[in-house]
Amino acid sequence: MTDVADFENADDEGGEAPLLVLDRVERRYRQGESTVEVLAGASATLHAGEVVALIAPSGAGKSTLLHVAGLLERPDAGEVWLDGEPTVGLSDDARTSLRRNQVGFVYQFHHLLPEFTALENVVLPQLIRGLSRKEASQRAGELLSYLGLGARLAHRPAELSGGEQQRVAIARAVANAPRLLLADEPTGNLDPVTSAYVFQTLTTLARASGLAAIVATHNLDLAATLDRRITLRDGVLVDA
Repeated sequence: MTDVADFENADDEGGEAPLLVLDRVERRYRQGESTVEVLAGASATLHAGEVVALIAPSGAGKSTLLHVAGLLERPDAGEVWLDGEPTVGLSDDARTSLRRNQVGFVYQFHHLLPEFTALENVVLPQLIRGLSRKEASQRAGELLSYLGLGARLAHRPAELSGGEQQRVAIARAVANAPRLLLADEPTGNLDPVTSAYVFQTLTTLARASGLAAIVATHNLDLAATLDRRITLRDGVLVDA
């Protein structure tokens, strides 16, 4: 991936600074008497409008990397820059605010609230951010319609197919107009045809919105359609 020095020199060279920079990030966990090194100086840069595939075996640390990049976990060493701001030293409240406003997450399981309709599931995060119900409902309807769900707004998750549920989850992830989208095996529970459709929907939306996105996936065919492919090898990020 691009060297971290490019982040510091981008403005001097007239280029656009990366939206996300992971600078020699380390993350380790204790397991009994031993320590498991998951990230061992991982560095990466990601620009707005760029959609990158993260492909690596199970247990290699993909989810940990996404959690660190999305400010859900603090690294044990290194720095995470988001939109030009170093984040590791921020307070928990400041990290939460930055994450809420700048980062969207999509997981393998949709995690929709079953008692709410598709529209309401996308409205809720906007209400939490402070938008009025009218504004939130309008944006939610537009997003869901863009994703082909205009006729399913009043349906609850149990009344939607797996692919439809995941598209609602994608709409919810981008409802607050984040700058960074992190997707962890977003099509892992879907059949091949539905996977391809949902994957295309996610990447088309990311590019149209100018989001920077990292998509963790085991599907090499789908990964090949993205801008770049990276992998974790011995805790370090390298081109795949």
